Amino acid sequence: MQVLVTGATGFVGSRLAPALLEAGHEVRAMTRHPESYDGPGDAVAGDVTDPGSLAEALSDVDVAVYLVHSLDDDDFERKDADAARAFGLAAAACGVRQIIYLGGLGKDGDDLSAHLRSRREVEKLLGEAGVPVTVLRAAIVVGAGGISWEMTRQLVKNLPAMVVPKWASTLTQPIALDDVVRYLAGVVGVEAAYGRVFEIGGPDRLTYVEMLQQAAEVINGRRVPVATVPVLTPKLSSHWISFVTDVDATTGRNLIDSMGTEVVVTDESIRDVVPGEPITYAEAVRRALEESG
Repeated sequence: MQVLVTGATGFVGSRLAPALLEAGHEVRAMTRHPESYDGPGDAVAGDVTDPGSLAEALSDVDVAVYLVHSLDDDDFERKDADAARAFGLAAAACGVRQIIYLGGLGKDGDDLSAHLRSRREVEKLLGEAGVPVTVLRAAIVVGAGGISWEMTRQLVKNLPAMVVPKWASTLTQPIALDDVVRYLAGVVGVEAAYGRVFEIGGPDRLTYVEMLQQAAEVINGRRVPVATVPVLTPKLSSHWISFVTDVDATTGRNLIDSMGTEVVVTDESIRDVVPGEPITYAEAVRRALEESG
């Protein structure tokens, strides 16, 4: 199939494109700067914030994988909604048969964070013009270059001990980048996945404290002392993280705002469509560490 990958130079897209080629698909890598793209697939110009640029990128495409977000912007909810609406309209006009979207894991409800609420809105808007959307909802994706992984790696590396907010005891279900890519590639062109939402996660359900401790064992060979305090707000936490790591404060705050919400897999129907056992969190950390150098 002809598959368009948006965000082809990003954390997930740069790993997905070669996997799709290996699976026998033709890959079109959408980027704002095709002249400098040196990754796998054929580069094509396109920008989700410029609807007029999308028709050519989506022409003759069977499946479009949507991997863009604006978490580094304070106005990300509006920007992501506008982009998803425009992309869905352009995909429908070009006869795209399926859109695949990597969304955020978490129960639907009024208490969703702005980040997760935006992910839900994008799911809806992508399909508003009629193209079937396949949604894969994930929690933290563990892999070299990922924002969540960089936060974890640098915190563990730079601090002999940590003071963390109370949300660090929230339960989550991290997933390895390798498994995210496997699931994304596995639903391409699969009609049984059209119009469906799947939850994806690794085999481990861990609190954020436990994730830091396991990562510390892999990275440093020992656990790091962690104390929990109730007074660190998402804003304060993001400033602390931007001081200790090189993660952008706005991106960090938008992610941290979601960390008070429990995000675990409650439906494993993805395994009926894409069989296989996901790897453990510790193994995902080891792979990310090897790739990070």
